[in-house]
Amino acid sequence: MNEKEIEQYLIDFHKKELPKSIARDLKVHSQDKIKVIIGPRRAGKTFFLYYMMNELRKNKKNVLYLNFENTKLFGVNFKEIKEIINMNERLFPSQKNNPYILFLDEPQNVDLWEKAVRELYDEGYNLFISGSSSKLLSKEIATSLRGRSISYLLLPFSFSEFLKEKGYPYSKLLSSEEKNRLLKLLDEYLEFGGFPEIVIENNKELKVKDIESYLELTIYKDIVERYQIKDSILVKWFLKSVASCYSRELSINKIYLTLKSQGRKISKDELYSYASIVEDSLFAFYLPKFSHSLRKREPISKVYLCDVGFNKLIETGEDKGKKMENVVFLELQRKKTPTRELFYWKNVQQEEVDFVIKEEGKIKELIQVCKDISDPETKQREIRALLKASKDLKCKNLLVITENYEFEEEADWLNLKGNIRYVPIWKWLL
Repeated sequence: MNEKEIEQYLIDFHKKELPKSIARDLKVHSQDKIKVIIGPRRAGKTFFLYYMMNELRKNKKNVLYLNFENTKLFGVNFKEIKEIINMNERLFPSQKNNPYILFLDEPQNVDLWEKAVRELYDEGYNLFISGSSSKLLSKEIATSLRGRSISYLLLPFSFSEFLKEKGYPYSKLLSSEEKNRLLKLLDEYLEFGGFPEIVIENNKELKVKDIESYLELTIYKDIVERYQIKDSILVKWFLKSVASCYSRELSINKIYLTLKSQGRKISKDELYSYASIVEDSLFAFYLPKFSHSLRKREPISKVYLCDVGFNKLIETGEDKGKKMENVVFLELQRKKTPTRELFYWKNVQQEEVDFVIKEEGKIKELIQVCKDISDPETKQREIRALLKASKDLKCKNLLVITENYEFEEEADWLNLKGNIRYVPIWKWLL
């Protein structure tokens, strides 16, 4: 390693202010484990580290940030990571009661980096790791660090984070003017999503160009390069096919038949493998259909995008209801805990409830997302599915998330009854 360059890197880090960023909703606990921040590309993982380091500095804590994408750290091998930390200690000595807290960004650029991280952890260092989703997936981390780590998922901005970035001071008591502004901001969020750089950008054309570049990064960095897939055109087509199904069921069989009709030779097993890769890249999430039997659960069911902004690249028409459902899914994903599971429900009559929340073995809540329930037929359809699911799953906590309708009623259909709450999506998100 080039000691002079690394010495300059360390001096520069300690002498400069870190970029400021908003407080994210994600809470990282100070367990005695390696904290790993994973998430889609451009979701704000590095700035999340900056925020944590700034907070620690305010409390007079010693922090060291090693960004392995910085050119001064290119070529460092896993053994030299400890040497860099020792050099930092010589230049900026710490006290015994205030040891350095280590932040390692993009460590996967260093071969065998896991060995260095395990050694540092065994020596008692408090460690935070972040990097691109292509090589820092939670299941890979769990294997390579052998139970020493805990992973956190950082998604693009939630609606509350979006409002913070926009400088909107939300309160529960809103004037008519404040509410109108809030609803306009909600429309913007549903249209372009929550990627931090896109939220900050004001030009709509540039927003779309940025979203396109994120898609290309996902295709080539997280899928083609990582899995050494030669047919990048097929990968892009498959990714857009998955994206076009957002908030709906994904049918691998339909994709297979479409490709077959075009003369493409590919097996269903290969397509299922592609679907798994798309999920590994954190571009999309799959929501399983609820079944009372674990053995009957399907591997892939409904699909949701990691950010609703990607719909700009595939939508053929405006469907605010689908966007609302995708945003609700992401918010439920942010709130997931080790004891909480998420499903959707569908019966043989093809009636559907969007979200089934199961916690500690019991069904806690059933949620429908419906943009407009002013049409009596639409409202009856949503109620009927909820009441049937309520009976089947023995759950009385029933919620309909709407665009801007709030009410509570005792609903009935034939011999089924239940109390249903209707809540506007902006209120539910906040």
